Amino acid sequence: MIIVDSSGWIEYLSGGPRAEKYEKYLSRLAEVITPAVVFYEVYKKIKMVKGEEKALLVAAQILKTNIVPLDSEIAIYAAEVSLRCSIPMADAIIYATALSKKCPVVTSDPHFQNLEGAIFLK
Repeated sequence: MIIVDSSGWIEYLSGGPRAEKYEKYLSRLAEVITPAVVFYEVYKKIKMVKGEEKALLVAAQILKTNIVPLDSEIAIYAAEVSLRCSIPMADAIIYATALSKKCPVVTSDPHFQNLEGAIFLK
């Protein structure tokens, strides 16, 4: 199992320069864990840039992954992670979810660059 950060989904969906690198992680959606905050961020960005129809198509794809809701346990863990690692709230939720599920986070977000368990794509 693996988590692909919001930046990775957006890079992949927009055909950005790292899209091919992300494709190998997103080719088997049943093996992807998606924190609810990633679902939120990706849907919002795609709707803003490409419109509601495209955002709904993307949402349908993300729903094929294993969605992890933000519950009180992950919220507290994320707060601790944010304080310890000095990362923003959404990133802390994503990282705390990865730690709790014992899986890596694939990302291009510099906030994750030096975190243990992060696969940072340049």
